[in-house]
Amino acid sequence: MKKIYLKDIKMHQNIESTFIVIKIISYEVDNFIAIIGDNSGEIKAYIKNINASINIGDVILVKGKLAPKFKVNFIKKVLEIDILDYLPSVKRPINKIMNELNKISEIEFKSLEAKTIDEYFFSNSEFLNKFEKAIGGVFNHHNYIGGLAEHTLAVTSLAREFAYRYNCRNKEIAILGAKLHDIGKIREMNYDKPFSYTLEGELEGHIVIGLSMLDEAFNSNKEIYSSDFINRLKAIVVQHHGKQEFGSPKEPNTMEAYIVHYADYVDATLNKINIICEDLESGSWSDFDKRINGRIYI
Repeated sequence: MKKIYLKDIKMHQNIESTFIVIKIISYEVDNFIAIIGDNSGEIKAYIKNINASINIGDVILVKGKLAPKFKVNFIKKVLEIDILDYLPSVKRPINKIMNELNKISEIEFKSLEAKTIDEYFFSNSEFLNKFEKAIGGVFNHHNYIGGLAEHTLAVTSLAREFAYRYNCRNKEIAILGAKLHDIGKIREMNYDKPFSYTLEGELEGHIVIGLSMLDEAFNSNKEIYSSDFINRLKAIVVQHHGKQEFGSPKEPNTMEAYIVHYADYVDATLNKINIICEDLESGSWSDFDKRINGRIYI
């Protein structure tokens, strides 16, 4: 088990601990330069005595003294690990997040159409295993294990509130669309190693992947779904980014698509701000952050 985390190491302290290789910068004479880290942070390291190939995602045991130029000796690769020691994860227990999401579903999904497509995904153990681990993004928001589930719960809850407050005619579809709007992210990104995009994610993106997943669900029970239900649900997935410059193939043109778009935008934006402000004191300014294209006064 990993016992020493980067956040707990003081400058000039001698350490022997394990870290995951996040990024490989370069090879130099007698040095392998990489970004290494764990679930508490990351650091640039100059690794000596390399006698084995090292790849992104490897967990390595190193020994050295923490310093502005962090020089360590490579000891060995570590094969038996708990990935949650090395990648950031959601703070709340994932089972509580899923229980809340399922509770909303039990209350709001009454039609055979909504219940069937919800069960198609969320009663599938393979889908659930990926969904509960998946990230909301590589960098921008909810970029930690369980982030997709946390984001989905927030967007679904907000969409539910908006649908009732503004008397949306298709409340059930709005809430269901919120729950399904980002399902493509389970295939868009890697989250069992340092976060990155899959080849499928790079080529298609989660909106196209999500549409493909919806079509598979519809085709598995064609006789159940009306064309109106199919079109409205697919429109939510297509339009949830809002503007074309934000990656939306089409701007919203149904009330339920607007509801999910704004619910998504609110949660993603406020999560970015939470991440930026996390370790800063009240009364201070954050540094400029490209996620919000500005600074935040704490």
